Amino acid sequence: MQRIFAILIAAIASIGIAFAQAPAKDAKKAEPAKEMKADAKKDAKAEAPKADAKKADLMDVNSASEKELASLTGIGEVRAKAIVKHRPYKGKDELLTKKVIPQKVYDDIKDQIIAKQK
Repeated sequence: MQRIFAILIAAIASIGIAFAQAPAKDAKKAEPAKEMKADAKKDAKAEAPKADAKKADLMDVNSASEKELASLTGIGEVRAKAIVKHRPYKGKDELLTKKVIPQKVYDDIKDQIIAKQK
């Protein structure tokens, strides 16, 4: 029991020391935090074009040609014609719900396609 109290007292003392050694907040100390926030905003802005570029790389099942669709893994001429025939799609998952392609093929291409709305 005494050992537990000794551990608790030591823990409380170390917390007190940590707070006592914490730097005071003043105008000069706050400036690096502002710089860090500005850097974070710059990083976020830099990431946005990458996300847009990734979306641009996706093939739109509502507007892609049969030839373009046929270039996807597991999609040949017949499936490409079926995709075009069942347009428009509200979402890419409608390729499954409309039974245009099987689940395995969808799993292979779902990260490469999008269904854009007009």
